[in-house]
Amino acid sequence: MATTPGSSSIAVRVGAILIYVASLVLAGSAAAKFIQVPTVVAKLAVLGFAGDKLRLIAGLEVLSAILFALPRTRAIGLLVVSAYLGGAIASHVGHNQLPFQPASLLALIWIAVTLRHPEALWSFVPKSA
Repeated sequence: MATTPGSSSIAVRVGAILIYVASLVLAGSAAAKFIQVPTVVAKLAVLGFAGDKLRLIAGLEVLSAILFALPRTRAIGLLVVSAYLGGAIASHVGHNQLPFQPASLLALIWIAVTLRHPEALWSFVPKSA
């Protein structure tokens, strides 16, 4: 596990654990959609996602979870999962619902990435002389 100068070994480990926890949450959410858990189906039907649309959403969620979990594809996975959860937030807001679940998961993902890969926030790091 490579660390950047100034990053703590504990922070890197916590970040790695949180990355896998977030990936499991995404995979579990997709599984609930694929197996048609009634409460999940009902909540998403209100947002306009049912039938084939629900399967498409579940497939995108699985794809984002896999890409994010794998170290070699994590950067593109972060982009995909951010876009996916951004769309979920927009859907909730567009239907006058609180976007707490997707927003908190997205925050957890970015905290995890910041801990595990501090270089992800390269534009905020002061340049050395």
